[in-house]
Amino acid sequence: MRKLTLFPLLALFAFASAASAQPGSFIVSQHGVSVGKASFNFTASPTGYDSSALVIINMKGLDYSLSKTESLSTANHLRQVQLSAAVNGSAVNVTAEPETKSDQTPNFFLTISANGHATTTRLPAHAATVFLPDFDPGALETLLVLGVARNNRDLWAIIPKKEGSIAPIQLATYADEKGTLDGSPVVVHHLVATIAGSETELFSGPENQLLQAEYPQIGFALVRTGFVLTPPAKPGAPPTPPPGQSIAPPEDQAPAPPPEPIPAPPPPADQNPAPQAEQSPQQPR
Repeated sequence: MRKLTLFPLLALFAFASAASAQPGSFIVSQHGVSVGKASFNFTASPTGYDSSALVIINMKGLDYSLSKTESLSTANHLRQVQLSAAVNGSAVNVTAEPETKSDQTPNFFLTISANGHATTTRLPAHAATVFLPDFDPGALETLLVLGVARNNRDLWAIIPKKEGSIAPIQLATYADEKGTLDGSPVVVHHLVATIAGSETELFSGPENQLLQAEYPQIGFALVRTGFVLTPPAKPGAPPTPPPGQSIAPPEDQAPAPPPEPIPAPPPPADQNPAPQAEQSPQQPR
C-alpha cells in the first residue's frame, strides 16, 4: 500500500520508492450479486513501481478477463503499459508508452489490436495520467494516490476503448463515512470521480488504500475482501412499501378515492330521539 505525505519533492520521491506496496483483492458484483473477482499488486523499486492487475467477470451477457502490467515512476507517473483482455471471446491487446522529443510536445502512443486490426493513436501526454481499463482496481488505487499528491487537480485518464482517448478527471471529496475492515472499525474517505460524463464513487481508507468502487450507471461495484461499508441513514428516504406494493412518483399515482361519509353517532339512552321532519299530506289523485 502506497502511503503519501506532503514532504518536499525530493523527500517525497525517496519515500515513495522505499514504501512497501501491498496487494489488494476484490469481489466484483452487480446489483449486490457476485459476478467475479479482481486484484492488484504494486512492487516498489529504486526507479518507481511495477504494477499488475487481474480482473475476471463471468455472468450472463458478459465474459470478461483482463491482465495488465505497467511501469510507474517514483511520482506515480505512467511510463509503459501492456494489457491483454478477452471480451465475450474476442481478444484485445493494448500497449501504451510515451514519446518525448525536445522539439515536440510530449505524446502518448496507444496501440490497440482487436478483431485482426490494429490502430495507433497519438494522445497528448500529461504528468498525472492514469491508464484506466474497466474494473481495474489498481488504476483506481493509482488515481487515489495522484489525487492526494495534486490536491485532486489536473488529473487525466487514458481510456483504452475503440481507438483510445484521453479525458480529464474531476475528483470531488465528500464527507467521511464509516465501515469495517477485517472486523475492525475504519474511517472511510468518500470521493466521486467524473470521467467522460460517467461517475465512479470511490471509498478509501486512512492510508489511502482503495476499499470500494461503485459504478452507479451500470450497477457494478468492486469491494475489497473483508471490507463492509456502513453509511449513515440518508434523510428524506422514501418509506419501504408493504409487500407486493410499490411507491410510485406523485404524477404516476392514481387519485385517492373520496372519503366515505361518517355516520352520525346514536343519541344517548336518556335522550328522546330527534323529531322527524313533518311531511306534507299527499293530495288525492
